[in-house]
Amino acid sequence: MATLRLRLLFDDAMLGPGKAELLGHIRDTGSIAAAGRRMDMSYKRAWMLVDEMNAAYREPLVVSSRGGPGGGGAQLTETGTKVLRLYHDIVATAETAAAANISVLEALLRPTRPMDVSDGK
Repeated sequence: MATLRLRLLFDDAMLGPGKAELLGHIRDTGSIAAAGRRMDMSYKRAWMLVDEMNAAYREPLVVSSRGGPGGGGAQLTETGTKVLRLYHDIVATAETAAAANISVLEALLRPTRPMDVSDGK
């Protein structure tokens, strides 16, 4: 079965499945660190991607507060929620539009051989 992975390239920005997944995890966990951990990504890398996204859009996609006695956190802004929804809508539209052609391409592939688990015996 084929998987469509869509990456949108703008002049000075990019939005693809990784950044969308990070935004979704930030929405779900309320934390950039926790979102990064869910993706096996360092906190530094997660922060760098959030910073990159926030700089690319007119309004930030993620806002955060520092830790402390009450703890910190992060959340998507209204714009962040909209960007994430639009990305998922675009992917769904592309999947629907490409489904027939993907099926034809898939039918042209060589059949996969079942794995031999007999260890050569």
